[in-house]
Amino acid sequence: MGKPIKNDTIMKQRMAEKIPGWHKRMTKLVRDYGSQPIAEVTVEQLYGGIRNVPIQVSDISFVDPQNGIRLRGYNIAELLNLLPKAKNSNYPLIGGLYFLLMADEFPSEEEAQQVEEEWKERSQIPGYVFDLLKALPVTTHAMTMFSLAILAMHNESVFSPRYTDGMKKSEYWDAYLEDSLNLTAKLPSLAAYIYNLKYRDGSFIPLNPDLDWGANFAYMIGKGDDLEYQEFCRLFFFLLADHEGGNVSAHTSYIVASALSDVYYAVSAGMDGLAGPLHGLANEDCLRWLLKMKESFSEFPTLEQVRQYSTDWLNSGKLVPGYGHAVLRVTDPRFTAQLKFGQRYLPDDENFRLVEMVNQTVPDELAKLNKVKSPWANVDAITGAIQYHYGITQFDFYTVLFGVSRCLGLTTHAVWCRALGRPIERPKSLTTRVLEQMISEEK
Repeated sequence: MGKPIKNDTIMKQRMAEKIPGWHKRMTKLVRDYGSQPIAEVTVEQLYGGIRNVPIQVSDISFVDPQNGIRLRGYNIAELLNLLPKAKNSNYPLIGGLYFLLMADEFPSEEEAQQVEEEWKERSQIPGYVFDLLKALPVTTHAMTMFSLAILAMHNESVFSPRYTDGMKKSEYWDAYLEDSLNLTAKLPSLAAYIYNLKYRDGSFIPLNPDLDWGANFAYMIGKGDDLEYQEFCRLFFFLLADHEGGNVSAHTSYIVASALSDVYYAVSAGMDGLAGPLHGLANEDCLRWLLKMKESFSEFPTLEQVRQYSTDWLNSGKLVPGYGHAVLRVTDPRFTAQLKFGQRYLPDDENFRLVEMVNQTVPDELAKLNKVKSPWANVDAITGAIQYHYGITQFDFYTVLFGVSRCLGLTTHAVWCRALGRPIERPKSLTTRVLEQMISEEK
């Protein structure tokens, strides 16, 4: 069984204090406004993936069309400025971000460090997980390995045996929190081991107790001296931690957890959704497109050549990966944060320069076509280029790194859903005949 959380952990105390207030807010809304409609669903939306139809409530994060992702109400720029920084770093401690997501309040430096230390104490990965990974074929996709390893650690579940023993419903969140801390503590080490097993010498490098959660992944893949890449890991894991509850990975994890499947089942399922090319795998597509464009020129292109290439590409009916977003109507602030990183640390890298040039041209060309509501860059348009610069050239691993970060949000959603007593999710589906009858009757 996984290691239990310390009873005096400040994050847990803060959550215990806040949960009754959230119950009151939720109860009042249901009691006083339970029959008030929030949205009408159209036939087009039913057949179009329920896009933009409100189906749940989550206070962890919200995508503001004009300001980008807000985590507990704060935008990216505010969080980068206000959260406690890692030692000798320009970027936040991920432990501080996790405290904010879970406890719904800004941590002090001491509170952020407490989460970091808690993670170090819980970071040991069971030996059978390594045995499982080594037994897989060498051709196994990195995301398959990551999801399987998380699922295998269900054996460490705190929630499942406590549930079997008759735990009170009011205590579910406590057990989910313990499982969440145990799982998230292991993620950098797990990802590093998979990377080393597939692409290096297969070694396991223990984490460095003097480094924070965000930087330790870099250390454990042999980049202990690469301070720049450690900085990028801190930024990367911070930026991709959550993105509302309705995207594929978040909603998959949410619905699995709503059945009281524990954190390991729910997060593993979320990772399976993240692995899709229309979701987390998009960062690979963006870099492949960038490199393909670069290879089409005999020498490094000019801005006008990049514009013409992009225009020809779009006129052929193809999409430019990394541009457009279902909700955002501005450049993704997560793209902007990485752009600033690149301008500071790798301004002469050719792939990064191409990212800048594409960003200067593609939005204008997309706007001329008048076929998309959001022609601006999203987070995927730049991530791969920076990873590639630092030697992470294995495209199929990029989504694992995305997953390491996104697990922070998935586990927070799971804990708070149990804290608020959310029921199992069971939406209604219709047959085409029933839908046709409903439309006929309406007419």
